[in-house]
Amino acid sequence: MVERPKLFDDLAGVAGGALSAMTGLREEMTSLIRSRVDEMIRMLDLVRREEFDAAMALATKAKTEAEHLAARVTALEAKAAPAPANEEAVKLEDVPAPEGTAGEDIAGDKEIP
Repeated sequence: MVERPKLFDDLAGVAGGALSAMTGLREEMTSLIRSRVDEMIRMLDLVRREEFDAAMALATKAKTEAEHLAARVTALEAKAAPAPANEEAVKLEDVPAPEGTAGEDIAGDKEIP
């Protein structure tokens, strides 16, 4: 068998070491660039996509709920609208007293005639 010269083994070892050093340098540069970009984002008061999507979902839900509540208020206002002048007004006696206060005034000690 023919032996390889020691020079080729040394060159292979140097090339392998240089390759691993380049990989480490690449990872270090990537982390450095990432930290600089994060710093710039904080300086510019930008938000990340995940935060923006969460805020948009919350705003959409709030808008939908506000529209629903506005529709309910409109319906309740229509029910509570004053009766036309030609209809008889509701008398106080026709309105039921709240539970537990029948026959008592506000202080709770006098009978209402």
